[in-house]
Amino acid sequence: MTARTAFINARLIDPANGLDAKGALLVESERIADVGTALFRDGVPSGIETIDCKGQVLAPGLVDMRALVPEPGETHKESVASAAAAAVAGGVTTIVTLPNTNPVIDDVALVEFMIERGRETGLINLFPYAALTVGTKGEKLTEIGLLREAGAIAFTDGTRAIADPVLLRRALAYSTSWDALIIQHPEEPSLARGGQINDGEYATRLGLQGIPPCAEVMMIERDLHLVATTGARYHAAHVSTAMGIDAIRKAKARGMKITCDTSPHYFGLNETAIGNYRTFAKLSPPLRSEDDRKAVVEGLRDGTIDVIASDHNPQDPDSKRLPFAQAMAGAIGLETLLPITLELYHNKVLSLGAAIAKVTSAPARLLGLPAGTLTRGARADLVVIDPDRPWVIREDALASKSRNTLFDSRPVQGRCQRTVFGGRTVHCAKDA
Repeated sequence: MTARTAFINARLIDPANGLDAKGALLVESERIADVGTALFRDGVPSGIETIDCKGQVLAPGLVDMRALVPEPGETHKESVASAAAAAVAGGVTTIVTLPNTNPVIDDVALVEFMIERGRETGLINLFPYAALTVGTKGEKLTEIGLLREAGAIAFTDGTRAIADPVLLRRALAYSTSWDALIIQHPEEPSLARGGQINDGEYATRLGLQGIPPCAEVMMIERDLHLVATTGARYHAAHVSTAMGIDAIRKAKARGMKITCDTSPHYFGLNETAIGNYRTFAKLSPPLRSEDDRKAVVEGLRDGTIDVIASDHNPQDPDSKRLPFAQAMAGAIGLETLLPITLELYHNKVLSLGAAIAKVTSAPARLLGLPAGTLTRGARADLVVIDPDRPWVIREDALASKSRNTLFDSRPVQGRCQRTVFGGRTVHCAKDA
């Protein structure tokens, strides 16, 4: 691209500013110089490169607030570079990474390492979470203040729950001094111990130990009492049950500082996706019943669930092609975040703008990130979306190093046609 680029004939969708209208956008260097419905109405001046969006949606680049990138430690599963390639293929320009690496991201040097590795890709903004406890062992708090100053966006033990209520209460109280967000994996560990799938008839039929849905709501309700006593900011990750969502709904009605997210797995699938011991469908938390899936959809519809995150968790074949009880939990999601989210629009659960907000402005606002908007002066991280484009997700066509997707062979509508990072096109579909 040249230093100045015009995006014309676009349907501009910017949930952060309530914009949904036909118009154009001008990029100068890395920033959005102008945007609006009247821009270039009389044509684009000479010397400006022009990209015709052909009536397709021009939106902020997607912001994924929950992605496990196992670098350092297990780069054979995914590296920062391969995760960045997968992200831009799916229209994601900002990812926030979990601390469950080897070693765990629990000190300043590792926070700085992850930020620098993201910068080196030249494809995405990468912001790391830091571990809330040393080694994510749930025994000793990390240095929240120092890690926050080093660039940690929020604090979580990622795929592990903070089980000790005394420790979590201390963390919540301390976090208020830094206005730091605490993110919980809401699953009561003793109830989940040894569990493989959702507890119920399906688990009995397969002969697998189940994880009861109440494990989620028990942790959430316990934590809500601690939040009430500290006034801290608290976020429940990947909520998956009707009971858990209802507890959050009631807490929000009382004015508590609580937010939550879910992933496409929990509104796009239910426990029957496990089929005949399909380990690719082994997740944490597990896929739930159809009634729980419908409750997740309703939570998205009524606004109880604030954000949709990919919950990207790459696992190589050696980690998945094992007996179900021994297989690792997790599925990739960066490249399927957009099309499965758009199912909410096609199924008339959310408007197109509301669906896009769940993966752009909502996570950016929640985490205080400089992303997720088409505001003048903002960084030009953009995605061009054809919301009606039919295609079929193919495992072998994905950019991630690991191919453990739950959505292989699923027909979908809506695809990323072009991804722009800092004013540069970093991904372009063949037919764009």
